[in-house]
Amino acid sequence: MSEADFSGIPDGYRPAAELISSHSGEPAGSAKAEKGGNKRNARYPEAPAPLPVPVIDNHTHLDFHGGSVNASVQQALNAAAAVGVEGLIQVGCDVESSKFAVQVANDYPNILAAIAIHPNDAARLAERGELELAIEQIEALAVNERVRAIGETGLDYFRTGEEGHLAQETSFREHLRIAVEHGKAVQIHDRDAHHDVVRILKDAPLPERVVFHCFSGDAELARICNANGWYMSFSGTVTFKNSTDLQQALRLADPQLLLVETDAPFLTPHPFRGRPNASYMIPYTVRFMAQTRGVELAGLCEQIASNTGAAYGAL
Repeated sequence: MSEADFSGIPDGYRPAAELISSHSGEPAGSAKAEKGGNKRNARYPEAPAPLPVPVIDNHTHLDFHGGSVNASVQQALNAAAAVGVEGLIQVGCDVESSKFAVQVANDYPNILAAIAIHPNDAARLAERGELELAIEQIEALAVNERVRAIGETGLDYFRTGEEGHLAQETSFREHLRIAVEHGKAVQIHDRDAHHDVVRILKDAPLPERVVFHCFSGDAELARICNANGWYMSFSGTVTFKNSTDLQQALRLADPQLLLVETDAPFLTPHPFRGRPNASYMIPYTVRFMAQTRGVELAGLCEQIASNTGAAYGAL
């Protein structure tokens, strides 16, 4: 296959040849590896047309790679900037990935950090008697000015059975405490646990800014978020043909609460579902959001950019 066949793919994302991958590209056994599932096509998609107004990818994982290439941090930033994605929030889901998030946020002015113990990892750590120490290590990292969010934290009833729910709730409440005490936003991972996530948010002290990462709720949850001023961050899942409930939630969401993310290398938007994702893919999702809401693209980009700044502060 010639180099020309990859001309639309950004530098750093072009493999020597198109490969078929049977793994997610993550460390075996990690919570995010479970979340990502298998990749049938390791080729990164072509870059979309640039957005008319720059936005920020408010949830991505540069330390995970979903294909046959290993783009550098600078290459990822360059590819994103070329299509109007001017920065990103690098998200940790355990102690090591949270340390990486802090490191790159301090090394690159267009990156901010979010740090946490993923809820599935919280259950595993609790079984080994290691959760308390891990949360202490996350809190020690939270003092860094480049850390703008505590997350992804929350509840996941899809991967963790009932025996792990108490540990997840304990961890979630501790992360909320850290966010409050250090003045950070919180990024919530909510999978098959809407009722209990809302219950905890209603009875726990909360930071000023609450973000539902990879919003997966329906119209009812969107109304709850609207009423409480909780941000809804939409990923490529909203573009999937079977995501009718999610699309209805998008239509109902308060425009001042809309955010956009990739959760890269996962959740690649249609028509590239199943292939690896990256921050440069954000325009596909934003264009779908504008079309679904029936609004002008530039205006939506301006709104998302303003909301992101309100949630996390300036880069």
